[in-house]
Amino acid sequence: MSALAMTLLRLGFLFLLWAFVYFVVRVMRSDLYGTRITSTASVQAPAQPREAIEHGAPTSSRPSRLVVIEGSLTGTQIPLASSAILIGRSPSCTLVLDDDYSSSRHARIFPQADLWMVEDLDSTNGTFVDGERIFQPTPVPIGVTVRVGQSIFELQR
Repeated sequence: MSALAMTLLRLGFLFLLWAFVYFVVRVMRSDLYGTRITSTASVQAPAQPREAIEHGAPTSSRPSRLVVIEGSLTGTQIPLASSAILIGRSPSCTLVLDDDYSSSRHARIFPQADLWMVEDLDSTNGTFVDGERIFQPTPVPIGVTVRVGQSIFELQR
């Protein structure tokens, strides 16, 4: 084998060895430090139309936002629309928690008829509504607390 081929083979092997070390360190870092949360800026709920305010129309008794009232994301607000809100540590969740006591896909809050329901997604530590662990989809009235890991939420107008 020529000297050039042997040098290229050595450099290729060295490159593969460093790539392996890089990926091992990257995996260990993600295991130690968890998921990186890029933004925790709160989202404001849509304002009530001016016509309703001017004409004295009653405000809706339906909740308009999910608010984190305790935990690392305190003050975060998510407007309630017609789609479900997925809560957990996974970056694919609507509300990403940086909490060792929550599962990657921990709970789901979703509309059903005129109610908002919360469902535990087979999490390890459970989901609690007003202090009681739930095992099936449960309605969540306005002002009642929902605990997922170390975070507490409530629906607000």
